Parts: sequence; C-alpha cells; structure tokens
Amino acid sequence: MERAQQGPRARYREQTRAEIKGVALRQLAEGGGALALTRIAKEMGLSGPALYRYFANRDDLLNALIRDAYDDAATAMARAAARSARGSRGVRARLHDLAEAYRAWAVAEPHRYLLIQGAPVPGHVAPAGTLERARAVLGPFLPLFATGSPGAAVAATVDEMAAWLAAEESVGAWVARYAPEATAAPRTADAADVPAPEATAAGPDRAASALAGAVLAWAQLHGSVSLEVAGQFAGMAHRGSTLLGAQMELLADAFGLE
Repeated sequence: MERAQQGPRARYREQTRAEIKGVALRQLAEGGGALALTRIAKEMGLSGPALYRYFANRDDLLNALIRDAYDDAATAMARAAARSARGSRGVRARLHDLAEAYRAWAVAEPHRYLLIQGAPVPGHVAPAGTLERARAVLGPFLPLFATGSPGAAVAATVDEMAAWLAAEESVGAWVARYAPEATAAPRTADAADVPAPEATAAGPDRAASALAGAVLAWAQLHGSVSLEVAGQFAGMAHRGSTLLGAQMELLADAFGLE
C-alpha cells in the first residue's frame, strides 16, 4: 500500500534523475569531460536549487554516472560470458568473445568509457563501491585463466598475484565469486575416494593464475581500447578489433589456454 501511494512520486523523481543524467552524459560527450550543473539546469528548464533536489552537487551527479557506467559495462560482460559459454566454445575463443564485448561497449559508449577509465576528473573522489564495480567488469575473465597453465613469460606476475591473494582477503573473495573452482581446496584421497584431476589442480596456484590472467587482460584491454576510443588509431591501417585480437592470442599463448 505504501509503495503504491509513493509510486507516482518516486517514479517522477527517478524519471527526472534519469533525464538529468542523460543531459549530463551528452554534455560530457560534447565537452570533453566538462560538466556544468548550471548548463544542465538551464537545458532542462530548472533552477539551480531545483536541480539540487535531485543531486546534491557535481560530485553526486558524477558518482551516479560512474556507478551507472560500471554497472552497464559489467552487465554487458556478464551477458557476453553467458552467450559464449552457451556456445560450447573453447576457453581461447571465449577470451576473444569477452575482449570483443569489452571493446564493443567502450566504442559504443566512448564518453562513458572515458569517464571510468580515462583521466580522473580534477577534484573528484571516486564513489564508494567503485572497486567492487570495477571487479565485476573483469570478473568473467577469472574462470578462463583459472584453466590455464602459465608459462615462464607470466610466471613473475603469477607469483605476485599469489602474494596479493595471501595478503588481501577481499581479492580471494573476488576470485572465489567468479571462479570458485580455482579456490576450492583439493580433496584428500583415500582408498574409497580418489580425487578428480581438476580437484587436485585447484587451490592457490589456479587462483593466482586466474588473477594474473584477468589483470593482464585488463591491462591489454585498457591500453588498446583507450587508444582506439581516444582516436589515436586514426589514419592507421589496422582495425581496433584486429589489434586487440592479436593481443589476446599472445595472452592466451602465455597462459596455455586451449
């Protein structure tokens, strides 16, 4: 009953907030990252005080845009991972699927991508929950690299990730959420219970491999996609997808993905 009584007012408020965010995103796209609440209010026919009923200040609005962007990107990645898994594709092919999904979202939403992956807005402090949202974007990469056999080229990174896992509980929880098979403790063999091969491989080594692969994939994605979104590939003969595909192949080789 209370929800029904408050529904219209709440819907109007959310609709107005959505309109404000839409104008702000357009302003970011047109102004190279600049955001002016007075301009937003003027375009919407609102006074400054009226706008502040919906967002307390510029940072409050930026925080909402950042949260939305991360959540949208994470949804795109989760959907891509689900589609790829349903297709019974190999791990290497699924890595390419995820990388292309990340790139496709960024290219389609360049101003939103730069808002969360570009240079920080001067004077702005990232909102609470940003780290968890960023990890949700990369989470689908973890189970892929948990299946790998890291080679010498990435051994040092795997070792550092193992130390990170040992030092920070939240990192292990992140890996366990997306790649539970990588963190499961191996079963103890006895006469009546012989562990499966995948069980004996689980544990710190697989978790470190998963984490190292996801972090390296993020570094490769960020470098390539950021250059493309910023227009740095203009006038060059390659496509962004071709370059990114080559990078993912090298990464798949380094982790022995099939």
